[in-house]
Amino acid sequence: MSYGYRRRVVYDESRWNILRKKRFSAIKILKALSSCGIINPIVHGSVARGDVNEHSDVDVALLRPYPPSLLELCIERQGYSIYSKKIVMPTPIHTPKLYIYLDPFEELVISDPLAELLPIEVEFYKFSGMVEYNDLLRDVRVAGVDKRLMLIEPVEDGHVETPVVGNEGYVAKRLGVSMEVVLDRVEALTKRVREGHTGLFIEYEVPINTETEAYVEALCKENSLFRDRVRDYGLCI
Repeated sequence: MSYGYRRRVVYDESRWNILRKKRFSAIKILKALSSCGIINPIVHGSVARGDVNEHSDVDVALLRPYPPSLLELCIERQGYSIYSKKIVMPTPIHTPKLYIYLDPFEELVISDPLAELLPIEVEFYKFSGMVEYNDLLRDVRVAGVDKRLMLIEPVEDGHVETPVVGNEGYVAKRLGVSMEVVLDRVEALTKRVREGHTGLFIEYEVPINTETEAYVEALCKENSLFRDRVRDYGLCI
């Protein structure tokens, strides 16, 4: 992998327009979730940092577990269609999540943890850059790391990017995360590039006409490690 050098990237009007469009979509989704009583949903990744392109995902995440059926009901009552659903568990020790996609291209996505997130998992969002509803309204962009392992730091006319590798201490301090998080993400993203796949422990698509809780119950019976992570949240009988 080539990690590149520090450089400044200036956005043209087209890129600013894409960012405004993506952030408008994010604001609508966060507002819809909040209207259902969901506390503090966040947006993370390029929409939080600002370094978007036409195909950038609008990644919305819940930081606390919310009943999947109620979340899906909320989404549909707010006028959104659910195109697909996936249950993903990155490793045996990480928290499984439900991913709900609101468009056929899977660019609008809401993730719902099926159990309490580990502290390090919340830091993963900070590592990639995360903002809340009021940040979006104030047009705040935050620093974070992209999939190329470049630290993106917003500036008035675009951003400055710096390679994470070789600057791990600065990145941890700049983002307010632990060195453990920085090193974990470096290893995971480097492996993804090297091997060409995510290597997820669990990745199952939930049939769109199937109740998510019923599918979770089936997974609990099939996989004891999955069951151990979610059984305290009423998802396994």
